[in-house]
Amino acid sequence: MSDRDEAFAEYFAARSDAMRGTAYLLCGDWHRAEDLVQTAFVKLYRVWNRISRHEVLDSYVRQILIRTFLDERRRGWWRRERVGVDNAEQMAAPDSPESRLVLLQALASVAPRQRAVLVLRYWEDLSIEDVAALLGCSPGTVKSQAARGLDTLRGLLAPTESGIEMGKR
Repeated sequence: MSDRDEAFAEYFAARSDAMRGTAYLLCGDWHRAEDLVQTAFVKLYRVWNRISRHEVLDSYVRQILIRTFLDERRRGWWRRERVGVDNAEQMAAPDSPESRLVLLQALASVAPRQRAVLVLRYWEDLSIEDVAALLGCSPGTVKSQAARGLDTLRGLLAPTESGIEMGKR
């Protein structure tokens, strides 16, 4: 194995799980998340020799991941069947697995661009400026997309029905 391949394999082993978690939050499907991560790392491998600043790789791969996710959503080939929650009247503890599933299902209902902003801001804990740079938009757009996404989530996750409250940052 060449030094190039070895360095790439080490980076992949170290960061693929974290990227898979981010991808899952974006798409809501572990299999699709795996595909997104695989596509992102294939694109990274193609340019691996041209990358000189390895300290910014996480940001670069995250940007590839987000753009791949958004690009697939624009193409229209991906369709999901959405199933309603039948047990909305049952209360769940805020940290329970049921609450996590309800939150993930609600997150999947948010528009893709808003979901990307929410995941980057609140899961990846990136600043507004960093999210704007990753998505190629203005900080104001990030703020409005985050506000709209949070409003959608709040509408879907009525605190009295799910036991989950969304806090503002």
